[in-house]
Amino acid sequence: MKTEKKIRIEDYRRADYPIEPLFLERWSPRAMSGEDLTEQDFFMLFEAARWAPSTYNEQEWLFLYARRDTPSWPVFFDLLVEGNRAWCKNAALLVVIVAHKVFNKTGQPNPVHLFDCGNAFENLALQGSSMGLVVHGMQGFDYEKARVVLKVPDDYAVAAMFAAGRPGDPSDLPENLRSREVPTGRKPVRDIICEGAFRKK
Repeated sequence: MKTEKKIRIEDYRRADYPIEPLFLERWSPRAMSGEDLTEQDFFMLFEAARWAPSTYNEQEWLFLYARRDTPSWPVFFDLLVEGNRAWCKNAALLVVIVAHKVFNKTGQPNPVHLFDCGNAFENLALQGSSMGLVVHGMQGFDYEKARVVLKVPDDYAVAAMFAAGRPGDPSDLPENLRSREVPTGRKPVRDIICEGAFRKK
C-alpha cells in the first residue's frame, strides 16, 4: 500500500509578518484519492462559502456541482481541458461557480460580482484546507460550453471551476505534475502594496 508523504508547510512558506497559520496551510494540490466526500463534508464546504462578504449582501454566487459516479459527472468532466482531466478524474466533486452580474433589487450592473464570488471561493478553500481536503481552483475549462450545457442564463457570468476531494498519492499524477505538487511561495508583502498612485514595481 502506498504511503502519502507528509508536506511540511514551513519547508516551503514563511510569512513576512505574523498571520494565522490557516493562510499558509491552504494550498492547491492536485493529487486526490477518488474517495467520496461524506454529506457532512460536502455541506460544510458550502456552509463556509455561504458566510462570505458581498456587496449589499447580494450573495451573487451559485455553485453548480457534480459528485463523482452520478449522471452529472460526465457533463462536468467533459468541460475540462485535457491537462486538467488527467488529475480531476480522481476528484470527488467538480464545481462551476457562476456569478449574478446585476443587483437583485435594481437590475443595475453589479461591478463586483466576480470579486464577491472570489470571497466565497476563498472561504470554501480555507474550510476545505482546515478539514484536510483538497480544493483546487482552475480556469482550464470551456466557459462557453459550460454556459450552454449547464443552462446558465445571460445575467450570470461563468466565473471559474474547482475540484475537491480527499488527498491522494502524488506519484499517481502524470509525471509532468509531480514536481509541482508542493506549496508555492508568494511575492514579498512590500511588492504587492503601493502607497498613493499606481507605480509599477
